[in-house]
Amino acid sequence: MPKRSPAEELDYAIQAMLTSPRGRPEPRSGPGLGQLLAIVRILRELPRPDFRQALKLDLQRKASMREAVAPAAAPQATTPSFVRPGFNNIAPYILVNGAGRFIDFLRSAFEGSERLLVPKSGGSIMHAEVGIGNSVIELADANDQHPPRPSAIHLYVESADATYARALRAGATSVYPVADQFWGDRQGCVKDQFGNIWYIAMPNGWDPGPEGLRSVQPFLHLRDAHKMIPFVEAAFGAEVLGIAKSPEGTLLHSTVKIGIATLEINEAQGEVQPTPGYLHVYVPDADALYEKALHAGATSVEPPTNKLYGDRSATVKDPFGNTWFLATYLGQSGT
Repeated sequence: MPKRSPAEELDYAIQAMLTSPRGRPEPRSGPGLGQLLAIVRILRELPRPDFRQALKLDLQRKASMREAVAPAAAPQATTPSFVRPGFNNIAPYILVNGAGRFIDFLRSAFEGSERLLVPKSGGSIMHAEVGIGNSVIELADANDQHPPRPSAIHLYVESADATYARALRAGATSVYPVADQFWGDRQGCVKDQFGNIWYIAMPNGWDPGPEGLRSVQPFLHLRDAHKMIPFVEAAFGAEVLGIAKSPEGTLLHSTVKIGIATLEINEAQGEVQPTPGYLHVYVPDADALYEKALHAGATSVEPPTNKLYGDRSATVKDPFGNTWFLATYLGQSGT
């Protein structure tokens, strides 16, 4: 048998030691390997239980992210007939004081493009749609009936570093700088002047596939977030694509799919507290989901009606305070 090199001898000895049940004699080490194997004997008892638990939770969350991103990253090649053209995401509907300035921020920070603008008398904005990448954000000026509602958004871009820097120049403040994250993204976070949180991310070392990623995905930080999963399943027929929980049952991260689009959910903690928002989602049958949502515990805001812009839509509020616009696209005439 050919003589092993010192490196091969060390590899062999370590492998034999690590695979040997405790109590069985360890392999004899050759000359010069004794000190190294003494270190291995110590290291094989590591990591500590608390470190292993933390690592397990990190890996669970990473698995949730990886499981969820692949399905979320592959919108259907042909947009289903129930979806208004150009909407492949669950659109966050953001109410702010100063919608015109917010549009300017989206242009400067995220290269947003104005798709639709419906002004009101007096210069305020009744409704606007801004495209970011392959997705849509809807917005309007807040009023007494509908106060400002900041949102949290997971934003996938070509360069997280460049977009993060651009957002700061546009007036946002840093929550944390861009860095390589354990779940496989390069990501930083900013808060804009209107109170919205933006997780600015890009894939780092993994391939999202030929269809790429949805640029905009709402992120709901909730209290008792684990209760949201059975609600969205019962109310909207949601499909859980990935989920990670702590041993105590705290929801660390989940991605769920409704219709053809996705959103993320986790437990609010630290500086990130619940911010109930408005969400616009296209579904195959708005009437059916409206009824399902009410049976699941939602309250009615508006029953299903045909809209002049071509949607049949209904509005409900979930038990967490979020307002959902459930829509089925009928065509340009709305008939």
